Amino acid sequence: MEILEKVAYMKGLAEGLGLDANSKEVKLLHVMMDLLDDIALELQDIRDEQSELEEGLDAVSDDLADVETRLYELDGEDDDGDEDGEVYQTTCPSCEEEIFFDESVLEEGGVLCPNCGEKLEFDLTDLSGCEGGCCCACAGEDEDDDDDEE
Repeated sequence: MEILEKVAYMKGLAEGLGLDANSKEVKLLHVMMDLLDDIALELQDIRDEQSELEEGLDAVSDDLADVETRLYELDGEDDDGDEDGEVYQTTCPSCEEEIFFDESVLEEGGVLCPNCGEKLEFDLTDLSGCEGGCCCACAGEDEDDDDDEE
């Protein structure tokens, strides 16, 4: 039984008692029952609004799930072509925008910042693995150093 039904039942019981309607106690009971009726109506309105909100939230959640599915599908399509190559990242010193590029840009030695147009150049000599900055001369020096130590 719902709250509104219970309040209506209580009002019916009070009327069935045959109490004197002019007594202070009966007037107080009528005010209390009217107050309970108002509270029950307000509570029913809140429940109805909550139900509408839940339905709206479910619809938004479903729409978001569709967007996520499509987005991940698109990401998966883009990633298929890039699986063989690495993606690199740097920050432009002028605008501090993050820039992403692949190995072909490294081979070219530079790239233009898509945000501010600043030319960024890459010096890859330190990345060859040798301490001297070149790969041929240091290999020979390392062998000579090893001979001196023995």
